[in-house]
Amino acid sequence: MITLAAEDLSLFGRDPWWLVVVKAVFCFAFLMVTVLFSIVWERKVVAWMQLRIGPNRHGPWGMLQSLADGIKLMLKEDVIVKRADKVVYVLAPVIAAIPAFMAIAVIPFGPAGNEVSIFGHRTTMQLTDLPIAMLYVLAIASVGIYGIVLAGWSSGSTYPLLGGLRSCAQMISYEIAMGAAFASVFLYSGSMSTSKIVEAQGDRWYIVLLPVSFIIYIITMVGETNRAPFDMPESEGDLVGGFNTEYSSIKFAMFMLAEYVNMVTVSAVATTLFLGGWRAPWPISGFWAGANHGWWPMLWFVIKVQLLLFFFIWLRGTLPRVRYDQLMKLGWKVLIPVSVVWLMLVATVRALRNDGYDFSKIVLYVGGAVVAVLLLSFVADIFRSKKDDAEDKAPPAAFDPMAGGFPVPPLPGQTLPPVPRRRPRQERELIVSGGADTHSDGEGREDDGV
Repeated sequence: MITLAAEDLSLFGRDPWWLVVVKAVFCFAFLMVTVLFSIVWERKVVAWMQLRIGPNRHGPWGMLQSLADGIKLMLKEDVIVKRADKVVYVLAPVIAAIPAFMAIAVIPFGPAGNEVSIFGHRTTMQLTDLPIAMLYVLAIASVGIYGIVLAGWSSGSTYPLLGGLRSCAQMISYEIAMGAAFASVFLYSGSMSTSKIVEAQGDRWYIVLLPVSFIIYIITMVGETNRAPFDMPESEGDLVGGFNTEYSSIKFAMFMLAEYVNMVTVSAVATTLFLGGWRAPWPISGFWAGANHGWWPMLWFVIKVQLLLFFFIWLRGTLPRVRYDQLMKLGWKVLIPVSVVWLMLVATVRALRNDGYDFSKIVLYVGGAVVAVLLLSFVADIFRSKKDDAEDKAPPAAFDPMAGGFPVPPLPGQTLPPVPRRRPRQERELIVSGGADTHSDGEGREDDGV
C-alpha cells in the first residue's frame, strides 16, 4: 500500500504579520509584472512570426504597451447591458480574477531550508505551504471557472451564455486528465506539498521520470486557460467574443488579467511538478555548488516560467483553432484514457518497488503487460479491418435525398433515384381542359353558394 509521508512544515507559519504582508505583496507584484511583460512579449513574438513590426511606440522598444492598454481600458465607458443580472454581472470578473492570484501562495521560489534575509528577518522563499497544497491549487482553479460561467449567464445574451457553457464543459473534460497527471507525481514524490515535491526532484526531474504526465499536463493547462488552439469559450468565428462579449472597460480588463495570471500560475505549477522548481538546470548545478543557494533559485524559477510562457505564445502563433467536437474528443477519448492507463502503470511500478522487486524485473513485468495489450489491440484491429472490408463489399443502400426531412445532394458514389414518369399526354390534356379531375368554374360557384 502506498501512503503519503508525514509532512514536516514547521518552517512555515513563523513569520511576523508584517513579513507575511510583504511576501504576499511580492507574490502579487510578481504576477502583475510577469503579466505586463507577457503581453508585450506575446505581441512582439507573434509579430515576428507573422513578419510584422509589433508594439514600438510606448516606452523603449514598446515595453510600456501593456500599461497603455490598461489605461485605455480603464478610460473606456463602463456599460452595463439592460437585460443583465447586475449583481452577478459585476461580480463575475472579480470571481474570475481573484482565484487566479491565490494559487501562487503555495509555489516555492526557493528551497525551504535556504532562508533569506528580508529587512533583517530570516524567512523562506515561499509564502506558505500545505500538506495538500496541490489539492488547494486544483480547488482554486475550479472556483475561477465560475467567473466565466456566471459572466456568460448574467449577460442576458445568447452568445455569452454559449461561451460560458463551453468553458464549463471544457473545464470538466480537461481537469480529469490534469488530476491524473498530478496523481502520478504524488505517487513518485510521496507528498502533495509543493516544497516536498521539489525536494524529491533532487536527483532527477519528473519530466524525465514521468514524461507522459508532463505532456498530458501541458495539453490540459492550455485547455484550462482557454488559450489557442483551445480558446473555444471566446471563439470569435462563431461566438463574436464569447462570455465577455457584453463587457467593457475595467471589467473586460479583469477577464484579460485573469487569463494571463492563469497562464503564469499553470506555468509555475508545471515548473514545480516536472521541471525541478527552483533548482538550477544540470549543466549549471554540476559545476557550481552555490547555484541553489541564496537568491539564485528565484532566477532559475523565473527562467523556466518564461520558457513555458513562450510555449503558450508560440502555440498561439502556430496552430489554428480546433473545432469544438475535436476539443471534446481529445479530452474524453484521448487524454483521459491515456492518463488513467499511465497512472495505473506508475502505481504498479511504485508498488513493486515498495515490495522490494528488482528494477529489471519491474521493467520486464510492465513491458510484458504493455506488449500483451498491444498484441490484443493488433488482433482487434485485424478483425475490425476484415469487418470493414465486408461492409465495403456489400451493396450500398439506396440513396434517399429526403431522409432528413429536406433535400440533400448525393455524395460521391451515390446516385439519385429515377424520377417518376410523367402522366400520359392524353391524361394531361384531359386535366388541362377541365376533365373529371378538376372542378369547373360553375361547380366552384355552386359550392360557394353563388
